[in-house]
Amino acid sequence: MSRIGKKVIIIPQGVVVDLQAQHILVKGPKGALERDIHPNIAVEMKEGKLFVSRAGETKMDRSLHGLTRALVANMVTGVTDGFMKALELTGVGYKAQVQENALILQVGYTHPVLFPLPDGISVSAEIKKAVTSQVSYYVIKVEGRDREAVGAFADRVRKVRRPDPYKGKGVKYAGEIIRRKAGKALGKSAGK
Repeated sequence: MSRIGKKVIIIPQGVVVDLQAQHILVKGPKGALERDIHPNIAVEMKEGKLFVSRAGETKMDRSLHGLTRALVANMVTGVTDGFMKALELTGVGYKAQVQENALILQVGYTHPVLFPLPDGISVSAEIKKAVTSQVSYYVIKVEGRDREAVGAFADRVRKVRRPDPYKGKGVKYAGEIIRRKAGKALGKSAGK
């Protein structure tokens, strides 16, 4: 039995779960999420708790058991608390701002990079501190009720300018450790 799949999902106060055949709808204070469930997986509600079970013992069924339980648990968490990813933007002249449902980044290209915000996603960008007079340090917070959408949007923003291993400038996740490389070393002939 799947260790993750056999865990019970407790439905908190204020959350409504609607199960119809192979479709689940979860409503809460932060909105509603819905998802189709694979035919080999069953979700049952008893006494304010959700139980996920599988039909057979094939490798596919075992894989889907834990996956479905995690997805349903993320739906319940998303409509109650929501999810947040924080990104850090560091570099000379790098800027981040939010204007009218779009995130605008200036990350060393000749033009600003525009990201339209998907439905259910909110973004805030604030300057934390100026490292020097030119190097700035921004924190971009991506928030929403759908964990997949929050992670996908944060990943798209990070891919615009991945962190540089030499100087450390670029967009990285908060708490991410970038392995730094040493710059060019002087050769033997430099001392002559």
